[in-house]
Amino acid sequence: MRRRTVTAGNLEEILQATAPAPTSEQAAAPPAAAPREDHGLRTEFEFELPRGYVDEAGTVHRHGAMRLATARDELRPQIDLRVKENPAYLSVVLLSQVITRIGTITDVHAGIVERMYATDVAFLQDFYRRVNSEGHTRAAVTCPHCEGGFEVDLSGGRLGES
Repeated sequence: MRRRTVTAGNLEEILQATAPAPTSEQAAAPPAAAPREDHGLRTEFEFELPRGYVDEAGTVHRHGAMRLATARDELRPQIDLRVKENPAYLSVVLLSQVITRIGTITDVHAGIVERMYATDVAFLQDFYRRVNSEGHTRAAVTCPHCEGGFEVDLSGGRLGES
């Protein structure tokens, strides 16, 4: 079996070439605008960065949103040349794909994630894991003083707020 090298530039081309051909009924019928059903699935989660991203103008952006990752989001970084050269870059590429906004910035790319403070990147990595594996942003914690258990929302908010 011959191994095929794929670059980020031709991923869409390969996906289209390997997609199943539409049947004659699907090709003849125009796409129907079916009403969307709300299944209660939350696909975007708000967060607040511990330190905040500082843009070129010196503005600090702390509030943002991250969407659920798709299989494509997790596969695409595997073929990224930057990730092949440095596997540690995987999280930078992955986060840049699923973060939908940081403050007023809606075009989040790897360069923005690269310029974030390490504490914010670590927070986003943990947030990504929680959102995509557990489906929520709450964590169970125990008070070190009274031993009482409660939940905290990791998506942000001010201390003491629930």
